[in-house]
Amino acid sequence: MKVEDAYNAWSATYDSDQNRTRDLDEQVARHELQDLRCKAVLELGCGTGKNTQLLAGISERVHSLDISAAMMEKAKQRVTSTNVTFEIADITQRWPVGDDLFDLVVCNLVLEHVEDLRFIFSEAARVLIAGGRFFVCELHPFRQYQGVQARFQQGDQTQHIPAFLHHITDFLKAAGSSELKLVRLDECWREEDQGKPPRLISFLFAK
Repeated sequence: MKVEDAYNAWSATYDSDQNRTRDLDEQVARHELQDLRCKAVLELGCGTGKNTQLLAGISERVHSLDISAAMMEKAKQRVTSTNVTFEIADITQRWPVGDDLFDLVVCNLVLEHVEDLRFIFSEAARVLIAGGRFFVCELHPFRQYQGVQARFQQGDQTQHIPAFLHHITDFLKAAGSSELKLVRLDECWREEDQGKPPRLISFLFAK
């Protein structure tokens, strides 16, 4: 099942399914971003809008992209802020925005589905203003080493969404190739995860 098809299928239950990774990601995004004040934010992979409302509150303008039309419809129902626009886009192709437009690019639980990290980081560098920031929060590779990947139930079938393994150094090398500097790196657990490998990893890069 292709990524786009999988998320279209999952959209009906994505918000109601038990999903500790999704819930932790929302907590991490709020902790890391809620005190920022931005003019323009580009959100990569808005999904059902779980972080979009937060971004609308910290920025004058938010442009949210996603490959799944069904997920985006859920986001449009959830997010009513007038400073948010939505656009269907495949972020593995040139992004449908101009150069030097955003002071923050945000990407949550998306890059495990993207093979070429260098392209993503080069596009982030292209669209960011000087001094702009790129926030990334992803499933920790330690979890991927254990065989964990995004999945959902469709009837009595478990659907696994195509995923690529990225080591921590892969993110750092991709950033370096586009001259984005690492500002902060954090590993994230839920309370019940203590003693286990971290569930998420987050990065903040600056142009």
